[in-house]
Amino acid sequence: MTHLDTHEKLKILSADSQYDLACACGTSDHDRRHRGLEGRWLYPVTLANGGQSIMLKTLMSNACRNDCKYCPLRSQTNIRRCSLAPEETAGIFMNYLRRMTLYGLFLSSGVTNSPDHTMAQLNETAWLLRRKHDYRGYIHLKVLPGASDAAIEETLSLASAVSINIETPGAGHFAKLSQRKDYLADIIRPLKLISRLTARGERHARVRTTTQFIVGASDEKDSEIVNYLFGLYNRLHLNRVYFSAYQPGLGTSDIPGEKQSLQNPGSRLMREHRLYQVDFLVRQYGFKAADFHFDQDNNLPLDKDPKQIWAERHPGFFPINVNRADRETLLRVPGIGPRTVKTILQRRQLHKLGDTSDLGLKGKRRKQAEPFICFAS
Repeated sequence: MTHLDTHEKLKILSADSQYDLACACGTSDHDRRHRGLEGRWLYPVTLANGGQSIMLKTLMSNACRNDCKYCPLRSQTNIRRCSLAPEETAGIFMNYLRRMTLYGLFLSSGVTNSPDHTMAQLNETAWLLRRKHDYRGYIHLKVLPGASDAAIEETLSLASAVSINIETPGAGHFAKLSQRKDYLADIIRPLKLISRLTARGERHARVRTTTQFIVGASDEKDSEIVNYLFGLYNRLHLNRVYFSAYQPGLGTSDIPGEKQSLQNPGSRLMREHRLYQVDFLVRQYGFKAADFHFDQDNNLPLDKDPKQIWAERHPGFFPINVNRADRETLLRVPGIGPRTVKTILQRRQLHKLGDTSDLGLKGKRRKQAEPFICFAS
């Protein structure tokens, strides 16, 4: 669509980037994306100091040679296709940066021509920002499936963060979503290479690494995703794992996700939510694989959160004495999170805690915690 100007193309490409969540963007109502100038999508970013900023997120092209059956941008669909050149992309970002404060840029693309041809476009954009415009801020670059080792190494030399979507837990599920991509060669190989090149002590150790599952497009079970989750953190040392619920109607009619969405239309977003809860419990609470309970279908129960289920299945662990328990023990109590634990540890240095009002808990969280705690001396 060569008749479109740069701003018109950016509107289309920024909107089409919404399907990739493997970046530091919001996952709750108060920090969702919003439209900025010229209709471009801006994504909230929570900073290390607790503050927030925003990030521009876009594709360089929504044309794609791949056949991912869950994706509305796959080669077989009839949508408005357009592309941005590296000079255009770098220029519009710097223009935007001069007009307002931005945390950085998330840049991805459909696969045009070949993975390495498209990677060259992404890398050239980052190179222009770094070298021509002297931009020293945050750049998140997508590593495309099938990218060569050389292309990935160049990406790591330019980016603050990189990601490649794992999509499914295993080749069997992946094969139901694409016939053009090879799971081991195109997905797992780049993930392992990125892990090696960003390991502690390596040249690119500063680069943040993430990935994303497309939940429910294939017929994977939650237990399989959780098993892969631990491998991604413990063996490949990724910084974050994201989950994107398959959106019915965007894919082909022959993938498992379409049938499942008709059978249980209300479950897909709650399933995504439960997986994010598991991820948080692993990263922030120290939960292990054996701590999670799955139903008879090997999925996470949708009616209760995983932490509540663990507490109910371990009655001998409770009640917890909040005046004596250590941080790890307190984190096992439903309704009590890292901030509340910090409050408990600080306040009990000053005086004995007498009831839940001393914990700073209110409403639902207070009711959750009460059956599992005591205040003995």
